[in-house]
Amino acid sequence: METVAIGETGRRTTRPCVGCSSVMGSLGRRQSLRMLESAFDAGIRHFDVAPMYGYGQAEGCLGEFLKSHPSDTTVTTKYGIVAPRKAALAGLARGLARPLIKSLPGTKKRLAQAAALVAGRSQRAPYTAAHARASLERSLTALKRDHIDIWLLHEVEAADLQGAEADGLVRTLEEAVTSGKVGRFGVASGSDKIPALTAAHPDLCRTLQYEWSVLDPVPAQSAALRIHHRALTDRFRVLHQAIVSRPTIADRWSAEVGVHVGTLDNLARLMLKAALLANPQSIILFSSKSPGHVAANARLVDDSALDHAARAFYRLVQAEGAALLNLGRFAAVGAPESGGA
Repeated sequence: METVAIGETGRRTTRPCVGCSSVMGSLGRRQSLRMLESAFDAGIRHFDVAPMYGYGQAEGCLGEFLKSHPSDTTVTTKYGIVAPRKAALAGLARGLARPLIKSLPGTKKRLAQAAALVAGRSQRAPYTAAHARASLERSLTALKRDHIDIWLLHEVEAADLQGAEADGLVRTLEEAVTSGKVGRFGVASGSDKIPALTAAHPDLCRTLQYEWSVLDPVPAQSAALRIHHRALTDRFRVLHQAIVSRPTIADRWSAEVGVHVGTLDNLARLMLKAALLANPQSIILFSSKSPGHVAANARLVDDSALDHAARAFYRLVQAEGAALLNLGRFAAVGAPESGGA
C-alpha cells in the first residue's frame, strides 16, 4: 500500500484514508465497526473523523476500533464545529428507527430529515486557544489515544482568525505538537477558502484539507501536506448522466480511455484513480458505507493496470468536462441537444 510522510513527524501513513462521516450516523455501531475493520483488513491505516460526525458519537466509535490497533493506525480529527446539543437524542432515535429504514427504504430520507430537526444545527465554536484546548482533550478521550496525528481547524475561513486570538491559537497548536499530543496541524476548508487562508495565515496552513476531483486542475506544489476529499465529486452522477446521454461522446471517450466510461462503477474507479495519480504526495480520503466498496477502493491504489486509462480520462475531463456538464444541464431541463460531439 502506498504511503506518505506526515510532515516532519517521522510517521508515515497510507495514502488512501477512510472518512468517518457515516460512522454512527447512517451506520449503526456494529456496521460502523465492520466497515472500519474492512478498511484495516484491506491495508488502509488512516482514518478521518470530526467531533460533529455521527451525532457526536463517531469519535467514540472510531476510538473503540483504534483501541484494537493502537500502533498500526493514524487519525485525523478536527476542531471548530461541535455536534448539536440534542445530537445524542437524534442519534438514539435514528438507531431505533434503523430496522424500519431497512424494511421500508423509502422512509430513509424522511427519517434522516426528522433526526436532523431533532438534533438542530451544528454549532461553530470560536477559534480561540481555550476552546481549542478543550476540544483537543475531548477528542483524545473519545479516541482513547494520547496522540492525534493530524489536527485540523474545521471549516475555518481567514476572517475567523484575527489579531491576538489567532496568535494565541497558533501558540496552542504549536504547544500541542511540542507536548506530543498532536503530530501536525492545519486547516480543513473549502477549496475556495484555501488561498486566503494560506496568504493570511501560512503558519496555520501546514496541512491543507479540501475537495479535489477530476474537474479540478492539478494543485500547485507546496510544502503543505494535502488531504483531498470528494474525489467522487458531488457532480459524479451529473457527469455520468451527461456522458451516457451523449452516445457519441461516450463512445469516443471509451475508445480513447480504453475503458467503458458509461458505467457508474467504471466512472468511480477512474475518478478515484485519477485523484491518486494527479496528487502523488497527498492523502486521498473517501467515504463508503459498504465494506466491499472500501476494499475495492483500497485495491485501486497499487493497481497500475488502470493508470493509463485514468490519465487519459483526466485529460478528457479537463479538456471537455465543463462543456459536457453544461450540455447535461441543458438536456436535463429539456433543451434541444445540439449536433456534433
